[in-house]
Amino acid sequence: MTDTSGDLIAEMGALRGNATGVTGVVVSAVDGLLVAADTEDRADGECLAALAAAVLGLARRAGAATGRDRLRWSAARYGDGYLVVRPVGDMGVLTLLGSADMDPARLDGECEQAVRRIDDLLTAPRTPAAHH
Repeated sequence: MTDTSGDLIAEMGALRGNATGVTGVVVSAVDGLLVAADTEDRADGECLAALAAAVLGLARRAGAATGRDRLRWSAARYGDGYLVVRPVGDMGVLTLLGSADMDPARLDGECEQAVRRIDDLLTAPRTPAAHH
């Protein structure tokens, strides 16, 4: 298969480094399976992937039940920071962990291009690798 994991890790690192207040990034599938994680030691990427998929599903259902348009993101604020969950295309989930100074509304614009690039990486056609 074509290896896009290096590109994905680079994109996640750039997002973590460039978006204000982002302290961790997790990319997963909508079924909750972890694709990649760039988080602090105390955050369990596999657990976050599963929980973020559930958050995404619930937010989409709540939106549908209340006649809302397409979900852009869902956020939870804690005493010391944020957890933001964004859909990535139809099949991916982007979870962002943030410090207390993170602004989810500003983050929306800061990571729009990254979400598109991550979607492209997740949906890139797989080709057989050459064997030498």
